Amino acid sequence: MTIEEFEIILNRIQQQKTETQTLEVKSAADGCPKKLFDTLSSFSNQDDGGVIVFGVDENQNFREVGVYDPQDLQKQVNNQCLQMEPVVRPLFTVTEKDGKSFVAAEIPAVDLTERPCYYKGVGRIKGSYIRSGDSDEHMTEYEIYSYEAFRKKYQDDIRVVERATMQTVDEKKLYDYIGKLKEGKPNLASLSDETVSELMSVTRNGSLTLSTVMLFSPYPQAFFPGFGIIASVVPGTEMGDTGEQGERFTDNQRIEGNIPQMLEEALQFVRRNMHHRTIIDPYTGKRADRTDYPLTAVREAVLNALVHRDYSMHTEAMPIQLLLFEDRMEIRNPGGIYGRIQVDQLGKVQPDTRNPVLAMALEVLDITENRYSGIPTIRREMERCGLPQPEFTDARGSFAVCFRKRDENDGKRDNRRKSDEEDLQSSLLLYCRTPRTKKEIGAFLGLSSTTYAIQRYVMPLVEQGKIRMSMPDKPKSPKQLFYTEI
Repeated sequence: MTIEEFEIILNRIQQQKTETQTLEVKSAADGCPKKLFDTLSSFSNQDDGGVIVFGVDENQNFREVGVYDPQDLQKQVNNQCLQMEPVVRPLFTVTEKDGKSFVAAEIPAVDLTERPCYYKGVGRIKGSYIRSGDSDEHMTEYEIYSYEAFRKKYQDDIRVVERATMQTVDEKKLYDYIGKLKEGKPNLASLSDETVSELMSVTRNGSLTLSTVMLFSPYPQAFFPGFGIIASVVPGTEMGDTGEQGERFTDNQRIEGNIPQMLEEALQFVRRNMHHRTIIDPYTGKRADRTDYPLTAVREAVLNALVHRDYSMHTEAMPIQLLLFEDRMEIRNPGGIYGRIQVDQLGKVQPDTRNPVLAMALEVLDITENRYSGIPTIRREMERCGLPQPEFTDARGSFAVCFRKRDENDGKRDNRRKSDEEDLQSSLLLYCRTPRTKKEIGAFLGLSSTTYAIQRYVMPLVEQGKIRMSMPDKPKSPKQLFYTEI
């Protein structure tokens, strides 16, 4: 950074009196801080890196105390950076203010393939940190494993399930799948089913893989109890809220089975617990069902969770969560975003795939397209329904998508429309106590199109038995009269 940029940071510290996700302050008035390893690790392990500012004392309300010796400080900091794995290469900037010296050390992000960066003195497990707000926190073993899994390209979707045998899967569906694998592939079709199974990771050395079990076993949870979905309806806006009778959930279901079955049951759960309204378009007269959330978007979100969740041994006790609150729905799955992609790039760039064999198998089974169209579809469906855009969150080994309901003002407008509609119907019923022609009704409603007036306003009341036709066997007759029975 330039000296000018450093001075802006110093001024901002005095204004905000706080550290941040990418900013740490250290006093260094009496010497170099002895242990910078935690911060060096956490800054190196986040994509934006971070800056350590020396010469500001947090314990004195962020008072600018200056550093003891800028040159020696840089040397001592660099010595600590050399004790990291991989070695950290800081970029120093020095400035003076009010006769005091200040030093900034920019800590660059370590490449994803080299993470986690850790202090060699205590080892990878104890020496790896992650930044959370303004603090440095120990990485969990799972977070460390996640980096290793990407670096070494572990494929947990094809790890062998030791206890699984052909008797524990639906053999007919499995062999139908192998047949589909051969379709349009002459070279593959010429091979035996056993050879195709090995090549396409249905089996490994004759043993069934996790993908095969998750797709074709009637009950994969016999092997992996946590690889299911916990679906809950919360009578409030936060977990822990209770209903009028003290109930914590108004519906609560453990969804199990193979992936196609869990997908369908999850959709049934959402359908059962969503509000359904019938809306009549005032211009076209067409009826449409409106739900809290578009089911197409819900399907894509649940499917994404089932396909892209982490299936490693570290998450075997972690089910997907499907939570319906009063104001939103959340779908949370174990395993953060995989690879280099970031949240703001979702649906815009091609991502790394955590479970490529599983994703390909679902494509062959016509359950998913496997063309990275899921998130664009979710966004498009939410927009089409006039709902807020989905919110995606990647946080410490988990990923979540949040769908929010319509703004309360939308509901008030809907209620006003409903009230206006009811008033109009009452007036029309009163008007038709005297039999009326189509033309008379159109004029009464102020509509030039009598066809639209009848279809939009009168026929629904005819279907409800509130208005009758003088010639019910000739509904299109120009002599037709409409009347209300008194």
